[in-house]
Amino acid sequence: MAGSDDYTGYLAAPGCEDQLREELGEVEESYGRLLLRRGPAIDAAWAANVWHAPRQLSIESIGDGARQLKAIQRNWALYSHDLHRRAQLIADKLPPLRSAPLAFPCELPAAPLGSWTLLSANTILLAEHCREPKPHGEYPFAEDREGPPSRAYLKLWEALTRAGVHPQPGERCLDLGASPGGWTWVMAQLGAQVIAIDKAPLADDLMASPLVEWRQGSAFALEPTEVGPIDWWFSDIICYPERLLGLVQRWLAAGTVRNFVCTLKFQGVTDHATARAFAAIPHSRLLHLHHNKHELTWIRLEPTMNEGDTP
Repeated sequence: MAGSDDYTGYLAAPGCEDQLREELGEVEESYGRLLLRRGPAIDAAWAANVWHAPRQLSIESIGDGARQLKAIQRNWALYSHDLHRRAQLIADKLPPLRSAPLAFPCELPAAPLGSWTLLSANTILLAEHCREPKPHGEYPFAEDREGPPSRAYLKLWEALTRAGVHPQPGERCLDLGASPGGWTWVMAQLGAQVIAIDKAPLADDLMASPLVEWRQGSAFALEPTEVGPIDWWFSDIICYPERLLGLVQRWLAAGTVRNFVCTLKFQGVTDHATARAFAAIPHSRLLHLHHNKHELTWIRLEPTMNEGDTP
C-alpha cells in the first residue's frame, strides 16, 4: 500500500463480493471480503462498511499490537481474514465492544469505531474511521418471534434505524405489496396509520387493527390521487428494479410523499445501471442492509430531514 490518503477500504457483505467488485471497478488489493481501491471514498451500495484512509502498522508482538491500537483509540472491530488465532489473541487484549442486540426503536452508538485486520504476523491494516458505527456494518436486533407475520420486519427495522428517523404516531404510511404484513406490522407498532395495498390479505391480527386499512389491488395500478398526502411510502415488492424505478418516479412526480423506503430485488444478473439511477435521485441513499439478500434498500428522506445527515 501507498500512503493512507491514497486508498479506501470497502468491506463486502458476505456473498456480495462480486457485486461490490463490479460496482467499484478497478480494485488494487483484496483481503477476503475487504477490497482496497485508490482514491477517496465513493458511495458503494454493496459495501457493508467503508474503511476511510486505511494504513499499515508494524508490530513486534501480540501485546505490542494491542498496545498500539489502544494508544490510537478505544473501540476496534477485528475483521479476521487470515492468521485468525494470532488476530484473536490481539483482539482479546483490546477493550470489549458491546455485543447486545439492538432493541428497536433505538439510537446508534456515537463513539468512533475503527476496524483492523492482520496482513502478516507483524503487520496490521487499520482504519480509525469507518462509515458504520456497528462492527462490519452488521445490525443484529433483539427479534420478536411472535408478533410479526414474516421476518421481513427486520429489514425495515434496520433501514429506519440507520436512517435515524421512523414513522411517528398518527403519521400516514403507504405499504405497497404489503402481504402478509411484515412491514405494515412495524408501522402499526409505532402507532402510525397504514394503508396496505396487496391482492392478498394481511395476517388476521393486522386485518383487525384499527391502525391498518387493507385495500385489495395492485401497487402498480394505484394512483397517488387515490391516497392523498403520505408521510411514508414503503415497498418490499418483488419486481424488476427498472419497473420499481418507474413506480418511484411516478410518486416522486406527484409530490405527495415526504419519505420513501423500498427494496430493489435483483433477479439473476445485478442491474447496476438501475441501482445507479436510484442512487442519483436527490436526497437519497442506496445501501445493502445487513438483513438484505441479493437486494438493496433505497431511502429518500424529505430534504429538511436530510440536511447535514444522510441515513
